[in-house]
Formats: sequence, structure tokens, C-alpha cells
Amino acid sequence: MNTCLKDILKEYDQKRTAEINLANLKKNEIYKAIPELEKIDSTIAYLSIKSIQTKLTTNCQEDVDNFSKKIDLLKDKKKKVLEKNGFNEKSFLPKFECDKCNDTGYVQTNDGNKLCTCVKQKLYNVAFNNSNIYNLKSQNFSNFKLDVYSDEVNFDKYNFNISPRQNIKSIRNECVNFIKNFDDTNQRNLLFSGNTGLGKTFLSSCIANELIKKGKNVLYQTSPIMFDKILDSKFGKSSSNLINEIYNVDLLIIDDLGTETRTEYKVTELFNIINTRLLNQNNKVTKTIISTNLTLQQLYDNYDERIVSRIIGNYTPCYFYGDDIRLKKLNKVANSN
Repeated sequence: MNTCLKDILKEYDQKRTAEINLANLKKNEIYKAIPELEKIDSTIAYLSIKSIQTKLTTNCQEDVDNFSKKIDLLKDKKKKVLEKNGFNEKSFLPKFECDKCNDTGYVQTNDGNKLCTCVKQKLYNVAFNNSNIYNLKSQNFSNFKLDVYSDEVNFDKYNFNISPRQNIKSIRNECVNFIKNFDDTNQRNLLFSGNTGLGKTFLSSCIANELIKKGKNVLYQTSPIMFDKILDSKFGKSSSNLINEIYNVDLLIIDDLGTETRTEYKVTELFNIINTRLLNQNNKVTKTIISTNLTLQQLYDNYDERIVSRIIGNYTPCYFYGDDIRLKKLNKVANSN
């Protein structure tokens, strides 16, 4: 993990330096096009230095105030010149990827400098998130297509009185509310239940992407891999402290619950994970999304009653039904050929 962190911070330093250099080149080009701006900036810099020198020597408040007034007038003049030429203050600034740390990898807190959430997320992705769940280009709400779900109302086929399309609309709205109210301790966790190929993982990705943009850390694990990694960590086969991350990460996504080989040990670990993350609400907001092909009855049949009771009491169930979307897409491609 330490080696990985060094590599990420090195990448950040290179990226930050490149952006600063690019911004300086652009600033010089603007100065050449509008010489007045360079003169204004030079004067502002000179007056700022004089103001600091005055504070350190005579500390004459009247002189400091005069410097401040002159600087404010120049800044106002600069703003008008920029606008007149189709620019603004941001035209001079580097375009950093992370607004929190400005691509330094660290943010300043009352307890000193700490790793930014963007770096933590990259560490999670490298160490734990062995999937393409963070594909921002494709797995987001703008690419979530409702028309792939049938608008047929067929109780005999689906065992529901609304169409799969209307149902998925409701689930999408539930997901949007989950993101919007994530920091509310009263916001319930999510249980995605239903057959394969109905969009459970895709919607989990959509939620993950939106929360990462908000500076939250997301840890994604398929159930079989998660339990294997926990065992490796606990019995010394791995140096990663996965269980601590699972307990404390902002959003934990457990995908494919029920596909793991179930043992008493794994059932106990699952209870500890669910219970600990619920108890976390006293100190920090942590939320969980569990995705499974099992129904509630099947969860009862396969897991400890304590687990299911906590899910029922603290998770909003979202049941996915309809025709397998992946098969429909494959058939569409086959027919087009």
C-alpha cells in the first residue's frame, strides 16, 4: 500500500506541475495579447509586498488601508479588462482535477495535513476495487436507459401490478434520493434484489460515481472476493487491513451476496460488517448497498436471522424484475447482423 501511495503522489506531482506550467504559458499568451493586464498584475504584486512590509515595520494602519484600497481598485479594473476581452479570473488558473487538494494529494485540517479523499479513492481502486464500477464514461445516470425495460403490465409474468419500466423509474428515484440525502443519518441503506442482467450493478456504479464526485470514498467488493480477502487479511496472507476499511468507508457496495460459499465464519463476518456499519452512525455517516439475486425469503433461509432483521429494519428494498437486459442487447446485435 505504501508503494502504491508513493506512485499515486508522484503521479499527482507530475500532473500538478504540468497544469501549472500550462497555466503559466496561457497567462503569458494573454499578457502578450493584452499588455495592460500584465501591468495591472505587476502593480498589484508590488502594492501587496509594500503592504506586508508596512505591517512588519511601521505597522501604520492608515498606510495598510490605503494599499488595500488601491489593490481593490486594480482588481476591479482587471476584472473589467478581462471581461471586455472574453476572459475571467479562472483563465489564469491551472485546471486541477481535484478542487479539494488542487492535486497535491493532501488537505489541511485542524489536525494537520491529511490524505485527500481523491487519493484514498485511488488507493481503494488499486487495492480492493477489482472491477470497472468506476467507469465514469459509461456507468452513470445519463447512460441509464429506461427504454430497455418493458412497459408491459403483466402480473402473471412478473408478479407485480406495474411494468418493469415503471418499477425501474421508482428504483432510480430511490437511488437519486439516496445520493442527495447520503449525509442524513435517517437515510436508509439500499438492498438491490432480483435476477441477473437487470441493472443492479449498473445502478450501484451510478451511485458510486456520483458520490465520488462529492468527495465520498467508495469500496466495491463482490461477496466471494470480499470474504476471501478478509480471510487472507486475518490469517496473515495479506498485509492489507481490509476489514477496517470495510467497517469505515463512506459507502460499501457488496455485490452478488449469496454467490459465495457460505460457512459459519463468513455468516458471522457478514453480521459484523452490517452491524458495525450501522453502529458507525454515532460517529460518522456510513452507508451500504447490498446487491443479491436472492429474495428476502431466500436470505432468511441462507443467513442468520439477525442479519436479515437488520437488513429489513435499516435497508430500503429495491426489487428488480423484467427480462435480462444483457440478453436483449445481445439478441439485438445478433439480429442487426
